[in-house]
Amino acid sequence: MPDFNKVLDPGDYQQGLVNTVIEIPMGSAHKIEWDRSRAAFMLDRVEPKIFAKPVNYGFIPGTLDEDGDELDTLVVTEEPLPTGIWLETKIIGIMNFEDDAEMDYKIVCVPSDDRNTGDSLNTLADLGDRWREQVEYHFSHYKDLKKPGTTIVKSWGDTEEAKKIIRECIERYSK
Repeated sequence: MPDFNKVLDPGDYQQGLVNTVIEIPMGSAHKIEWDRSRAAFMLDRVEPKIFAKPVNYGFIPGTLDEDGDELDTLVVTEEPLPTGIWLETKIIGIMNFEDDAEMDYKIVCVPSDDRNTGDSLNTLADLGDRWREQVEYHFSHYKDLKKPGTTIVKSWGDTEEAKKIIRECIERYSK
């Protein structure tokens, strides 16, 4: 398996595009994480099925978020994407998320070439309120059995806010 941080760059985020590596497929209760030091995926833990991911979960290579990991992505598709693939995605927003009192941003994106939707998803509003409610509920409660109250969705932001965070995470990774 390649070291994604060495073979991929973050993408052209200024134009609204980022490269994304999938860690956890939508619908999975497996907490799969990229182990940067080994350049491999690992199963960190198995969550209860009621906390299965409502959206594909990945990261942007060549970034470093405030929590010490690559910047996370939530990749919206109708079907699960398998662990270990990468794709170019279009940024449509950001979820400002706090985990154990640390900011842990989630860039919301869609495949850059989505012929199924006709590339019609361009903003968080295009996903609808119900989608945001479900994702917010998941991230607000997925640690409730072990560490209740330690996760908070602070707010949602637009593409420009997402680009600002991506830039900061690229700069942090480069240092």
